[in-house]
Amino acid sequence: MPAKTTTASSTEPGPRVERDTGTGNGKTKKPQKQYSDRVRAERRLGWILAGPAFVIMLLVTLYPILQAIYESLFRFRLTAPGEREFIGLGNYAVILSDPVWWSGLWTTVFITVVTVIVELVLGFALALVMHKALKSVRGLLRTAILVPYGIITVVSAFAWFYAFDINSGYVNNWFGWLPGIDENLNWFAQGPTALFVIMASEIWKTTPFISLLLLAGLAQVPDELSEAAKVDGATWWEQMRKVIIPNMKAAIMVAVLFRALDAFRIFDNVFIMTNGAYGTEVLSLLAYRQSISRLEIGLGSAVSVLLFLCVLLICFIAIKLFKVDLAGSQGGK
Repeated sequence: MPAKTTTASSTEPGPRVERDTGTGNGKTKKPQKQYSDRVRAERRLGWILAGPAFVIMLLVTLYPILQAIYESLFRFRLTAPGEREFIGLGNYAVILSDPVWWSGLWTTVFITVVTVIVELVLGFALALVMHKALKSVRGLLRTAILVPYGIITVVSAFAWFYAFDINSGYVNNWFGWLPGIDENLNWFAQGPTALFVIMASEIWKTTPFISLLLLAGLAQVPDELSEAAKVDGATWWEQMRKVIIPNMKAAIMVAVLFRALDAFRIFDNVFIMTNGAYGTEVLSLLAYRQSISRLEIGLGSAVSVLLFLCVLLICFIAIKLFKVDLAGSQGGK
């Protein structure tokens, strides 16, 4: 008979786990989680508080998603509503066989990866500064950092466009001393420079969002761990790599996930600065062209559904990559 041991008593707030110390056939049973009354009550309270908002959000978002899926199965042009024709997956075949889709997908992925990586590095640096700042200036510092994020995206995009415009901009005059920049440089007339301005405007505006999320993660790291690492002779980099960053894994995952989803749906900056010209077409702009400009509701809905599937794929990859149990990080397991 295998002996069973209990790792936690029923009076502890965490889950009780029973495991077999041995079996007759050499196999070990998978641990069974048994949550205490306190944990179950906290989870029930969480569902009660968040449930109504969750149901409302589900109802608001579910109908447009289902409607887009339905419309994507038809050949349907808004100027000829009586000529709707069911074609199944025909719209998806047209989109996926078009080089414009793959070009837009590559551009969108490139913008997402570059902006998220740069924002993560800059946001972490800003979070460290805000975390170590004196209490007397901490509030002022956080407010100043949040100013770009508080500006409407369209306004921010126009500001960056006029700053780099060859006729009205000042960037060419101010930074003409740098190699490759002169007063005749048209930033928006070629793909690489146009993408640089688009990504720079995104990074400038949304880095404060990343820094606040990472600041919340820094606040959750126990000071005792850092002090113990210092006593053991760990360098600053070793403290970051072995103590601080591992304990911020949940906050980093949330920051990367939220920002990646937002960056993958970029529209405003591209629409205002280049309107998709010179290789800057992104998926959101492609969906806009099909649905609004060309009134091809079927094709536009198919692009939107494919964009939605890409967003789901990003969520799946991020969760699998970080392997973070958010419930466990909050003491729920």
